[in-house]
Amino acid sequence: IVVFLNKADQVDDEELLELVELEVRETLNEYEFPGDDIPIISGSALLALEALTENPDTSRIENPWVKKIYDLMNEVDNYIPLPTRDTDKPFLMAIENVVSITGRGTVTTGRVERGAVQVGDNIEIVGLKKTQQATITGLEMFQKTLDKSVAGDNVGVLLRG
Repeated sequence: IVVFLNKADQVDDEELLELVELEVRETLNEYEFPGDDIPIISGSALLALEALTENPDTSRIENPWVKKIYDLMNEVDNYIPLPTRDTDKPFLMAIENVVSITGRGTVTTGRVERGAVQVGDNIEIVGLKKTQQATITGLEMFQKTLDKSVAGDNVGVLLRG
């Protein structure tokens, strides 16, 4: 967990912000989180957004509110570990949706549970009906074309066969 205390621009007294931070830490400890170790950043998301909307080239040095957002994201990167992806096992993807595209093939969407797959790989479709063979002709995630997909990805898989 990383905590962001928003609307710090509306607080005139720095001691009040410190008091709120202490109360947040106590609450975290009460619910068995390591409240003394969890990073807490205070800032103003609205003022950072306004500064970047007005001038997209605003740097974190020029604007203290933009700097707070960068500080928040640095803490997220440093404090929250990346999940381990189970890429060593055979490919398994739970299919959530199937769409046929005339002239292209069939697109299945879902989350890759384990393993890795790439364009050109042959796969088996296992389910209620008999097992079918197919070849992956395309991979896409959030409207970006991929060469490879690994465990944890939500992807669209274009199949032929």
